[in-house]
Amino acid sequence: MLTGFLCAGVIYARAQEEQHAAVAGHVISEQSAPVAAAAIYLSPGNKSATTDASGAFHITAAAPGKYMLHISAPGYKGIARKIVLTAGRTLQLEEQLKKDVREINTVSVTGVSKNREINRQAYNVLSVDARPLHNSTMDLGQVLNRVSGVRVRESGGVGSDIRFSLNGFSGRQVKFFLDGMPMDNLGSAFQLNNIPVNFASRIEIYKGVVPVWLGGDALGGAVNIITNTQPRTYADVSYSYGSFNTHKSAISAGYTAKSGFTLQMNAFQNYSDNNYWVDVNVVDFNTGLHNPGRVRRFHDRYHNETLVLYAGVTGKKYADQLLIGGTIGKSKADIQTGNRMEDVFGSRWRSGSLLQPSLKYLKRNLFVKGFDVRVSANFNLGEERAVDTAFKRYNWAGEYEYKDAANPNRLGGESSLSDYRYRNNNGAVNAALSYTINDRHAITFNELFTTFNRKAKNNFDPESIFDKQPRKTGKYISGLSYRANITKTINATAFAKHYFQRNITHSITDTYDREKEVRYYDVAIQRGSFSKMGYGLAATWFITPRLQLKGSYEKAFRLPENEELFGDMINESATMDLRPESSHNVNIGANYSFNIGKDHAFEVQGDFIFRNTSDYIRSMLIFSNHKNEYIKKSTNDESVTNRGIDAEIHYRYKNRFSLNSSFTYQNIRNQTEFEMLPSGNRSTVVSTVYKDRIPNVPYMYGNTNAAISFDNVLHKGNRLSVGYNLTYVNQFYLFWPSQGTRDTKLIIPTQWGHDVNMLYALAEGKYNIGLECLNIADSPLFDNYRLQKPGRAFYVKLRYYFSRNTL
Repeated sequence: MLTGFLCAGVIYARAQEEQHAAVAGHVISEQSAPVAAAAIYLSPGNKSATTDASGAFHITAAAPGKYMLHISAPGYKGIARKIVLTAGRTLQLEEQLKKDVREINTVSVTGVSKNREINRQAYNVLSVDARPLHNSTMDLGQVLNRVSGVRVRESGGVGSDIRFSLNGFSGRQVKFFLDGMPMDNLGSAFQLNNIPVNFASRIEIYKGVVPVWLGGDALGGAVNIITNTQPRTYADVSYSYGSFNTHKSAISAGYTAKSGFTLQMNAFQNYSDNNYWVDVNVVDFNTGLHNPGRVRRFHDRYHNETLVLYAGVTGKKYADQLLIGGTIGKSKADIQTGNRMEDVFGSRWRSGSLLQPSLKYLKRNLFVKGFDVRVSANFNLGEERAVDTAFKRYNWAGEYEYKDAANPNRLGGESSLSDYRYRNNNGAVNAALSYTINDRHAITFNELFTTFNRKAKNNFDPESIFDKQPRKTGKYISGLSYRANITKTINATAFAKHYFQRNITHSITDTYDREKEVRYYDVAIQRGSFSKMGYGLAATWFITPRLQLKGSYEKAFRLPENEELFGDMINESATMDLRPESSHNVNIGANYSFNIGKDHAFEVQGDFIFRNTSDYIRSMLIFSNHKNEYIKKSTNDESVTNRGIDAEIHYRYKNRFSLNSSFTYQNIRNQTEFEMLPSGNRSTVVSTVYKDRIPNVPYMYGNTNAAISFDNVLHKGNRLSVGYNLTYVNQFYLFWPSQGTRDTKLIIPTQWGHDVNMLYALAEGKYNIGLECLNIADSPLFDNYRLQKPGRAFYVKLRYYFSRNTL
């Protein structure tokens, strides 16, 4: 059926082609090298295109007449020129762009007027240009933390666990992609807050509805990290040093020969002692008293090293891009705390290795014009390890006592004796077929398959019956979308997704025969599957070229993740009976840009969101008698709603000064009216937390950053930028607001964070120096379950950058 539809579209497109005009050509630099990824925009009509690896572009199905052609590309000065299109003919052009080496030290959120190829979509999407931030010491998590609706919450310093929140959805409800490929299977050696900002070219944030071509079962949105994959010869090398003995370095390099042979490499490392000061209660082992004090973290060292390497060809008849390579990485982290500051450790640690072969294939206009194919695949052969072998109890002063004072050599652990080694054996294949029938109609089909099969072994209990049981999942997510440009200013996309998950889990019951002094285990292997259809619609209307309205609706599902089902072997326990989430999601937004005079540019964006979620998956803390600490466990809440708003304002004066501000408010409420019985059925008792805010989730927060730049400082071509960033998070409850008394409620207090930076670019951006101070006021900052974050910290970064087009 799909093939017949594609063939019919081909015939229709060819019949229409001779009735329209077109413009095509190449975009080159001053050195006559092709400029890839340049944005081409034709007005009126809002038609656009992007240049390929050879700098070529083509816009078809434009009505005959006079137009203004706009061309822009990162690092180049944009141009605009008048053209005349004739019916049945293609106007051939060759346009040259001049280099623009100026950089601005601020998060640049591209709007409709700055990145039309992305933001003309009907989806509620923002694109963050990461390149102006490559002189900073930020990781990708810190960059995203400045976007409206986003909160990146960390459990500590460099390399700590993170919890990502987007418009009320958090954790694994938001999916992450790397060049369109899911990041679920990359392990602990490759996570958002250890990836340097230089790794990315831009970051796309989809709020709510996620396009079919990304795949995945995202319930609350998605983040797609776009790396520096354009075919060119370049080198980007940086090193930074800062407080708490923190060292970070990164190398990004590529080579493209005239023959099309391509090499791409990204390598980075992070190291930190993370020995920052914390305000805690120190237990006196002699008296048992808890004495408040200010001490340094003493067992929190972290390091990771990662190499991403690809080789292949670009710009060939059979492939615009064919790359084979993979990712190699390793990490090791001391475990200082559990899920609370009260659970302090001095010997536990974890490590991870990443060995992931990968394939990338892209071909535009395969067989017929407008038919594009994209395929990505990878498999993680890496291993994770969690070690706990010290039968001791630590306090925050770094002192310890033996849990068995009479037998100090007794085997045991701070939590539980273990040396777990496990492989998750997870892989993914993502394939997308898209066909642009003509300038008004296009279809996309996407298929994503992921697999997971954990094999675990505790060296201190190698015959454990629990570790020998299967932990397997397989996901198939298929999507089909149809896009229609209804008029010159209105376009809409309708889509459907099929979600399928197959799990193989187990349940174990044990009985103890007191007479025989033998324990018997009864193992039941459980096989389950889930199959549902989701659907949605997204539309946008350009009321004027500068005023855009967007609206979208989706019936979405989110299948439980492997760590939620099977635990993470450290601080999260298994919940094998977890149910998939489903949600009705509504997004309404507007974007308006305007100028005052020639020098003052403004952009304002606002969004309203509504979420009505069933079987909402939420993390909670429960006390484990076995481990004698609080561990994290996932649970289903029957019904949760969220009504929220977020807004952004951007102001720019020439290329000298910029000011960006964002604000988010979300009202996430528990709508489960009656308490649930252990059987899973409802009781007749009204829940004491009915209509409470969901705990441990910030509901009001904002961010403001400003930067001023000066040209030709000390020498012609040098540029100095000074920036400031303010982060605000309103207070929120750690547990349910209705539980406890006024004096016993645990509150995460209102937080204000102030950061300043100064960046100096020499030789037109070839050599760069960055100085930063994070949390300059040394304010107490907290995140997941009130875990304290670092105080005032200073960093310096040195960077060298070279680029040359070679095609």
